[in-house]
Amino acid sequence: MALIMEQMPIVLRSLNVGFLQTLKLFIVTLIGALPLGLVISFGSMSKVSPLRWLTRFVIWVVRGTPLMIQLLIIYYFPGLVLKKPIWGGGEAGRFLAASVSFILNYACYFAEIYRGGIQSISKGQTEAGLVLGMTRGQIFFRVTLLQMIKRIVPPISNEIITLVKDTSLARIIALQEIIWAGQAFLKGSQGISGAIWPLFFTAVYYLLFSGLLTIILGGLERKLDYFK
Repeated sequence: MALIMEQMPIVLRSLNVGFLQTLKLFIVTLIGALPLGLVISFGSMSKVSPLRWLTRFVIWVVRGTPLMIQLLIIYYFPGLVLKKPIWGGGEAGRFLAASVSFILNYACYFAEIYRGGIQSISKGQTEAGLVLGMTRGQIFFRVTLLQMIKRIVPPISNEIITLVKDTSLARIIALQEIIWAGQAFLKGSQGISGAIWPLFFTAVYYLLFSGLLTIILGGLERKLDYFK
Protein backbone atom coordinates (compact mmCIF):
# COMPACT_ATOMS: atom_id res chain seq x y z
CA MET A 1 0.00 0.00 0.00
CA ALA A 2 2.84 2.37 0.83
CA LEU A 3 4.37 1.67 -2.58
CA ILE A 4 1.08 2.45 -4.33
CA MET A 5 0.74 5.73 -2.46
CA GLU A 6 4.29 6.61 -3.46
CA GLN A 7 3.56 5.84 -7.12
CA MET A 8 0.17 7.59 -7.14
CA PRO A 9 1.37 11.10 -8.21
CA ILE A 10 3.27 9.65 -11.18
CA VAL A 11 0.31 7.50 -12.22
CA LEU A 12 -2.27 10.28 -11.95
CA ARG A 13 -0.07 12.71 -13.84
CA SER A 14 0.32 10.24 -16.71
CA LEU A 15 -3.38 9.32 -16.73
CA ASN A 16 -4.37 12.99 -16.78
CA VAL A 17 -2.25 13.52 -19.88
CA GLY A 18 -3.80 10.45 -21.51
CA PHE A 19 -7.30 11.58 -20.56
CA LEU A 20 -6.74 15.00 -22.15
CA GLN A 21 -5.80 13.24 -25.39
CA THR A 22 -8.92 11.08 -25.11
CA LEU A 23 -11.06 14.15 -24.45
CA LYS A 24 -9.54 15.98 -27.42
CA LEU A 25 -10.23 13.05 -29.74
CA PHE A 26 -13.80 12.81 -28.41
CA ILE A 27 -14.51 16.52 -29.00
CA VAL A 28 -12.91 16.61 -32.46
CA THR A 29 -14.91 13.53 -33.50
CA LEU A 30 -18.22 15.07 -32.42
CA ILE A 31 -17.45 18.42 -34.09
CA GLY A 32 -16.67 16.65 -37.35
CA ALA A 33 -19.07 13.71 -37.32
CA LEU A 34 -22.33 15.42 -36.31
CA PRO A 35 -22.53 17.81 -39.30
CA LEU A 36 -20.91 15.34 -41.71
CA GLY A 37 -23.46 12.72 -40.72
CA LEU A 38 -26.28 15.10 -41.68
CA VAL A 39 -24.69 15.69 -45.10
CA ILE A 40 -24.27 11.94 -45.63
CA SER A 41 -27.89 11.34 -44.63
CA PHE A 42 -29.01 13.75 -47.35
CA GLY A 43 -26.92 11.75 -49.82
CA SER A 44 -28.51 8.49 -48.70
CA MET A 45 -31.98 9.99 -49.30
CA SER A 46 -31.09 11.73 -52.57
CA LYS A 47 -33.37 11.34 -55.56
CA VAL A 48 -30.24 10.97 -57.70
CA SER A 49 -29.87 7.18 -57.78
CA PRO A 50 -26.06 6.94 -58.30
CA LEU A 51 -25.43 9.30 -55.40
CA ARG A 52 -27.95 7.53 -53.17
CA TRP A 53 -26.54 4.06 -53.83
CA LEU A 54 -22.92 5.22 -53.54
CA THR A 55 -23.64 6.86 -50.20
CA ARG A 56 -25.47 3.81 -48.90
CA PHE A 57 -22.62 1.57 -50.07
CA VAL A 58 -20.08 3.68 -48.14
CA ILE A 59 -22.30 3.57 -45.04
CA TRP A 60 -22.62 -0.20 -45.40
CA VAL A 61 -18.86 -0.67 -45.65
CA VAL A 62 -18.04 1.63 -42.72
CA ARG A 63 -20.72 0.21 -40.43
CA GLY A 64 -19.92 -3.36 -41.44
CA THR A 65 -16.19 -3.30 -40.67
CA PRO A 66 -14.44 -2.88 -37.29
CA LEU A 67 -13.29 0.60 -36.36
CA MET A 68 -9.91 -0.87 -35.41
CA ILE A 69 -9.39 -2.11 -39.00
CA GLN A 70 -10.41 1.29 -40.35
CA LEU A 71 -7.85 2.95 -38.09
CA LEU A 72 -5.08 0.69 -39.33
CA ILE A 73 -6.01 1.12 -42.99
CA ILE A 74 -6.35 4.90 -42.81
CA TYR A 75 -3.09 5.29 -40.89
CA TYR A 76 -0.87 2.83 -42.78
CA PHE A 77 -2.38 2.24 -46.25
CA PRO A 78 -1.76 5.70 -47.82
CA GLY A 79 1.89 5.58 -46.76
CA LEU A 80 2.34 2.10 -48.25
CA VAL A 81 0.80 3.19 -51.57
CA LEU A 82 2.52 6.57 -51.85
CA LYS A 83 5.78 5.32 -50.29
CA LYS A 84 5.70 8.14 -47.76
CA PRO A 85 3.54 8.94 -44.72
CA ILE A 86 0.78 11.48 -45.38
CA TRP A 87 -0.16 12.09 -41.76
CA GLY A 88 3.17 13.46 -40.61
CA GLY A 89 5.24 12.02 -37.84
CA GLY A 90 4.87 11.76 -34.10
CA GLU A 91 1.85 12.10 -31.90
CA ALA A 92 0.29 14.86 -34.03
CA GLY A 93 0.24 12.64 -37.12
CA ARG A 94 -1.30 9.73 -35.22
CA PHE A 95 -3.93 12.02 -33.73
CA LEU A 96 -4.85 13.39 -37.17
CA ALA A 97 -5.23 9.88 -38.62
CA ALA A 98 -7.30 8.78 -35.62
CA SER A 99 -9.52 11.86 -35.93
CA VAL A 100 -10.23 11.18 -39.61
CA SER A 101 -11.03 7.54 -38.85
CA PHE A 102 -13.36 8.33 -35.97
CA ILE A 103 -15.13 11.16 -37.81
CA LEU A 104 -15.81 9.00 -40.88
CA ASN A 105 -16.96 6.04 -38.79
CA TYR A 106 -19.30 7.95 -36.51
CA ALA A 107 -20.61 10.18 -39.31
CA CYS A 108 -21.96 7.05 -41.02
CA TYR A 109 -23.68 5.90 -37.82
CA PHE A 110 -25.11 9.38 -37.21
CA ALA A 111 -26.26 9.52 -40.85
CA GLU A 112 -28.54 6.52 -40.37
CA ILE A 113 -29.94 8.03 -37.18
CA TYR A 114 -30.59 11.35 -38.96
CA ARG A 115 -32.22 9.54 -41.89
CA GLY A 116 -34.55 7.66 -39.56
CA GLY A 117 -35.44 10.86 -37.73
CA ILE A 118 -36.15 12.82 -40.91
CA GLN A 119 -38.22 10.07 -42.48
CA SER A 120 -40.25 9.67 -39.28
CA ILE A 121 -41.73 13.16 -39.75
CA SER A 122 -45.07 13.13 -41.52
CA LYS A 123 -44.90 14.17 -45.18
CA GLY A 124 -48.13 16.04 -44.57
CA GLN A 125 -46.17 18.70 -42.69
CA THR A 126 -43.95 19.27 -45.72
CA GLU A 127 -46.98 19.49 -47.99
CA ALA A 128 -48.64 21.97 -45.61
CA GLY A 129 -45.51 24.10 -45.59
CA LEU A 130 -45.39 24.15 -49.39
CA VAL A 131 -49.04 25.20 -49.52
CA LEU A 132 -48.19 28.10 -47.17
CA GLY A 133 -45.46 29.23 -49.55
CA MET A 134 -42.44 28.03 -47.57
CA THR A 135 -39.38 26.72 -49.37
CA ARG A 136 -38.13 23.18 -48.69
CA GLY A 137 -35.16 24.68 -46.85
CA GLN A 138 -37.45 26.70 -44.58
CA ILE A 139 -39.63 23.67 -43.95
CA PHE A 140 -36.60 21.58 -42.98
CA PHE A 141 -35.04 24.10 -40.59
CA ARG A 142 -38.25 25.52 -39.09
CA VAL A 143 -40.48 22.45 -38.97
CA THR A 144 -38.67 19.17 -39.54
CA LEU A 145 -35.34 19.79 -37.81
CA LEU A 146 -36.62 20.56 -34.32
CA GLN A 147 -38.95 17.57 -34.29
CA MET A 148 -36.18 15.36 -35.67
CA ILE A 149 -33.78 16.46 -32.92
CA LYS A 150 -36.26 15.39 -30.26
CA ARG A 151 -36.56 11.94 -31.80
CA ILE A 152 -32.87 11.32 -32.41
CA VAL A 153 -31.50 12.48 -29.04
CA PRO A 154 -31.79 9.00 -27.37
CA PRO A 155 -29.99 7.05 -30.15
CA ILE A 156 -27.44 9.83 -30.66
CA SER A 157 -26.80 9.80 -26.90
CA ASN A 158 -26.07 6.07 -27.04
CA GLU A 159 -23.57 6.60 -29.85
CA ILE A 160 -21.88 9.44 -27.95
CA ILE A 161 -21.46 7.26 -24.86
CA THR A 162 -20.08 4.49 -27.08
CA LEU A 163 -17.64 7.00 -28.58
CA VAL A 164 -16.19 7.68 -25.12
CA LYS A 165 -15.18 4.04 -24.85
CA ASP A 166 -14.21 3.61 -28.51
CA THR A 167 -11.51 6.27 -28.18
CA SER A 168 -9.46 3.56 -26.46
CA LEU A 169 -9.05 1.87 -29.86
CA ALA A 170 -6.74 4.69 -30.94
CA ARG A 171 -3.93 3.00 -29.03
CA ILE A 172 -3.71 0.49 -31.93
CA ILE A 173 -1.76 3.15 -33.84
CA ALA A 174 0.16 4.13 -30.67
CA LEU A 175 -1.87 7.26 -29.92
CA GLN A 176 -1.14 7.95 -26.27
CA GLU A 177 -4.67 8.10 -24.91
CA ILE A 178 -5.68 7.06 -21.40
CA ILE A 179 -5.65 3.26 -21.89
CA TRP A 180 -2.21 3.52 -23.47
CA ALA A 181 -1.09 5.52 -20.42
CA GLY A 182 -2.44 2.85 -18.05
CA GLN A 183 -0.80 0.01 -19.97
CA ALA A 184 2.52 1.84 -19.93
CA PHE A 185 2.88 1.10 -16.21
CA LEU A 186 2.21 -2.58 -16.79
CA LYS A 187 4.96 -2.67 -19.41
CA GLY A 188 7.36 -0.58 -17.37
CA SER A 189 7.79 2.20 -19.94
CA GLN A 190 6.95 4.84 -17.33
CA GLY A 191 9.54 3.66 -14.83
CA ILE A 192 7.03 1.47 -12.99
CA SER A 193 7.01 -2.16 -14.10
CA GLY A 194 4.29 -4.79 -13.68
CA ALA A 195 1.72 -2.49 -12.02
CA ILE A 196 -1.78 -3.39 -13.15
CA TRP A 197 -3.67 -1.21 -10.68
CA PRO A 198 -3.40 1.97 -12.84
CA LEU A 199 -5.72 0.28 -15.35
CA PHE A 200 -8.46 0.27 -12.72
CA PHE A 201 -8.03 4.03 -12.43
CA THR A 202 -8.58 4.37 -16.18
CA ALA A 203 -11.96 2.66 -15.70
CA VAL A 204 -12.86 5.30 -13.11
CA TYR A 205 -12.00 8.07 -15.61
CA TYR A 206 -14.26 6.49 -18.24
CA LEU A 207 -17.04 5.88 -15.72
CA LEU A 208 -17.04 9.47 -14.48
CA PHE A 209 -16.87 10.91 -18.00
CA SER A 210 -19.70 8.67 -19.22
CA GLY A 211 -21.76 9.51 -16.13
CA LEU A 212 -21.35 13.24 -16.72
CA LEU A 213 -22.39 12.88 -20.37
CA THR A 214 -25.40 10.76 -19.36
CA ILE A 215 -26.59 13.55 -17.04
CA ILE A 216 -26.06 16.26 -19.68
CA LEU A 217 -27.76 14.32 -22.48
CA GLY A 218 -30.60 13.28 -20.18
CA GLY A 219 -31.16 16.95 -19.34
CA LEU A 220 -31.22 17.81 -23.04
CA GLU A 221 -33.80 15.12 -23.67
CA ARG A 222 -36.02 16.47 -20.88
CA LYS A 223 -35.77 20.01 -22.30
CA LEU A 224 -37.09 18.73 -25.61
CA ASP A 225 -40.18 17.18 -24.01
CA TYR A 226 -42.32 20.08 -25.26
CA PHE A 227 -42.53 18.28 -28.60
CA LYS A 228 -44.68 15.55 -27.04
